[in-house]
Amino acid sequence: MRLLIMGPPGAGKGTQAKAIAEHYQIPTVSTGDILRANVAAGTPLGLEAKQVMETGGYVGDDILNGIVGDWLEQDDARRGFLLDGYPRTLAQVEALDSMLEQQHVGLDAVLSLKVDIEEVVGRLRKRAETEGRTDDSEDAIRVRQHKYAAETSPLLDVYARRGLLLEVDGLGEVDEITKRIFVALDSRL
Repeated sequence: MRLLIMGPPGAGKGTQAKAIAEHYQIPTVSTGDILRANVAAGTPLGLEAKQVMETGGYVGDDILNGIVGDWLEQDDARRGFLLDGYPRTLAQVEALDSMLEQQHVGLDAVLSLKVDIEEVVGRLRKRAETEGRTDDSEDAIRVRQHKYAAETSPLLDVYARRGLLLEVDGLGEVDEITKRIFVALDSRL
C-alpha cells in the first residue's frame, strides 16, 4: 500500500499517520519530523530549514525531493509507505510521480483530512505551548495555513482527477477520526 496523507498544518496528519502505519504495517515518514530533527541537530540542512520554518514558510522543493527520494529507495519503503507532509507543490507531485515511475509503482490512495481552519489554529497554539515549538507562533501558523490553501490545496484536485482522493472529516475524537480513515481506506483497497 502506497499512501499520502494531506491536510492543513495541525489537521492531525502525524497522529493519524502513526495509526495508519501501524494498522496497515507500512513505514511512514514525515518530512516535518525529518526537518525538525535536522534543526535540533544543527545540521546545514537544519540551519537553512530553521529560518524558513520559523517564518511559516515551506522548505524548498530540491531539499524535500532529495529527502523523500532517499527514503523511497530504502528496502522497507519499497514494499509500501505513507508520506506525511509531501508533496506540497505541483513540482513535488511531478517529482514524486517520477520517483514512483522509476520503481514501476504508483499511489493507491491520497487521504485528505478536512478540518476547520480556526480550530486548527487553536490546536497549533496549544501545541506550541505544550511542546515549546518555535515554528508554531500564531503568525507562522497563519502563514502556513495561507500557503497550504494557495499551494497545496490545489494538489487535491490533481489527485481527485486521478481517482485517488479520499476525503475524511478530520474533526472529532482521535479514535473516531481513525475509524473513519480505516473505513475509507478499506473500502478503496
